Amino acid sequence: MDERDRTLDVITIGRASVDLYGQQIGTRLEDVGSFAKSVGGCPTNIAVGTARLGLRSGLITRVGNEQMGRFVREQLVREGVDTHGVVTDPDRLTALVLLSVENEHSFPLIFYRDNCADAALSEEDVDEAFIRSSRAVLVTGTHFARPNSDAAQRKAMRIARASGGKVVFDIDYRPNLWGLAGHDAGDSRYIASDTVSAHLKTVLPECDLIVGTEEEVLIAAGESDLPSALRTIRALSSGTIVLKRGPMGCIVYDGPIPDDLEEGIVGKGFPIEVYNVLGAGDAFMSGFLRGWLRGEPHETSATWANACGAFAVSRLLCAPEIPTWTELSYFLEHGSRERALRKDEAINHVHWATTRRRERPQLMALAVDHRSQLEDLAGGDAERLARIPHFKVLAVEAAKRVAAGRDGFGMLIDDKYGRDALYAASGTGNLWIARPIELPGSRPLQFEFTQDLGSRLVEWPVDHCIKVLCFFHPDDPAELKATQIAKLRSAYDAARKVGRELLVEIIAGKHGPLADDTVARALTEIYDAAIKPDWWKLEPQANPAAWAATDAVIEARDPFCRGVVLLGLDAPQEQLEAGFAAARTSRSVRGFAVGRTIFFDAARRWLDGDIDDEAAIADMARRFSALVDVWQRLGQTAAARPQG
Repeated sequence: MDERDRTLDVITIGRASVDLYGQQIGTRLEDVGSFAKSVGGCPTNIAVGTARLGLRSGLITRVGNEQMGRFVREQLVREGVDTHGVVTDPDRLTALVLLSVENEHSFPLIFYRDNCADAALSEEDVDEAFIRSSRAVLVTGTHFARPNSDAAQRKAMRIARASGGKVVFDIDYRPNLWGLAGHDAGDSRYIASDTVSAHLKTVLPECDLIVGTEEEVLIAAGESDLPSALRTIRALSSGTIVLKRGPMGCIVYDGPIPDDLEEGIVGKGFPIEVYNVLGAGDAFMSGFLRGWLRGEPHETSATWANACGAFAVSRLLCAPEIPTWTELSYFLEHGSRERALRKDEAINHVHWATTRRRERPQLMALAVDHRSQLEDLAGGDAERLARIPHFKVLAVEAAKRVAAGRDGFGMLIDDKYGRDALYAASGTGNLWIARPIELPGSRPLQFEFTQDLGSRLVEWPVDHCIKVLCFFHPDDPAELKATQIAKLRSAYDAARKVGRELLVEIIAGKHGPLADDTVARALTEIYDAAIKPDWWKLEPQANPAAWAATDAVIEARDPFCRGVVLLGLDAPQEQLEAGFAAARTSRSVRGFAVGRTIFFDAARRWLDGDIDDEAAIADMARRFSALVDVWQRLGQTAAARPQG
């Protein structure tokens, strides 16, 4: 088969689960109080890991026709994994795994796999054309434990070999999934079994790459010592053997097994603090495949594998912790001063920025997160105040009409009056949502409701963005600026801790002159405090030179920043259009988030009883649509402008 016809690099086959990781570290699984959710299962993790590292990966498995199955499928799509081989099983549930970190040596886990979806994988689920589209297939030891999934994997192996593809075998030995240990022994790594060994030995001759820990090599070979086990595998297979040795890295054997096992090919090791060993092997395999499938020397593949494994053992989860290619390259070039990689801010920022949920090259948002302005409009009247939440629902309907399901639209909605609006906006799919945390008008900055952000933000949906407004001028008194920056830093830390994006809104012009370098100076001081928001929300700047200065700061200090959106400051549309025109010269500005210009007149007339719901919606939709048209028209003009 012509290699140019292969659209995938690797297809992995086997387990797909939802992992529920205990968030309390250093305690028994019995005492864990909350869990973090991620996709899991050895081949699923490897499909995600290889995709993150730049390979074209696919997965063959089954998931249930329920929320957890849809979560797995949606997450695979977000990660760029081909899901043509993921079958939805209408009769079985998606597998679950509960995991925890009890101490540095104990990592309890419980497999919930009774008649689960992926265990029902069959030959009918393996499509020949799909297998032929890949340069390699990866089979996993656990899925040889049942006749039906064994047959499915062997069919994939036959097709791959017949079409000139490679077969990779991750021994992936879990004794209790072979019925050799109880439900509470999910972390058991080795129980000798002649039956299992005899079964796995029939797989080895068909494999081009065999990867396993010392214990897994022993079970695959049916031997009691490592040298004998490696030689038994070599007698059965001419494939490359990779021996994983945990903190000691790995050894690759590409020919006869030497008398001194240390004489194999060794990649560079990375001494780091072990936090959680679960998932390390899947990260390791992802790194090795990136090199092996790209024809790199084994030393290089092993180094990348060791580095990926180091990332995994230094973090809590499995698939979400595997590095991206950008992150791995950064680490290999710069290293880390931290033995606990999860504490390295620079690396963590690269990881966060390269694994965010979706790209938004353009963002046009209707902001209705205003509280004090609408309270003023209500004039203290209790009945009018009570109607504000419903007005915000009307604003959501206006935004949805303009967006019409298209990407690039969003809303800013508050928690104080916007609960119903947030519910109305949820489930719309494409709408970006940001929510404010600042106490309106506070200077120095204070948070609304509580200063304990962690307990508040953990309740927010994972795709909602944190927005914090700070009145900050670079010529403010030093003490005030220090207080402001400390508060922004606490918001940034909370955002990263709970895994939510952060938008920082800076308004400088309200408390000082706005020169061409004012905003750029303000951003520089915030970046100096190691605060790197995902988004900036900035006031319009009339001079393109001001935007050039802003661009230079952002690009130098955080090339991963999503960009800037313009705020409106209740400016009339004509004034906003002038601001839009100047902003279109910027490389960083992605759109706008405008509020009062769009909704204020409708809110006043609706609260006064002069217009009904539909008229208010129509008025806001008309004004929002007009700004969208202006922004897009100016964008077309900028694109047509000669460069240089």
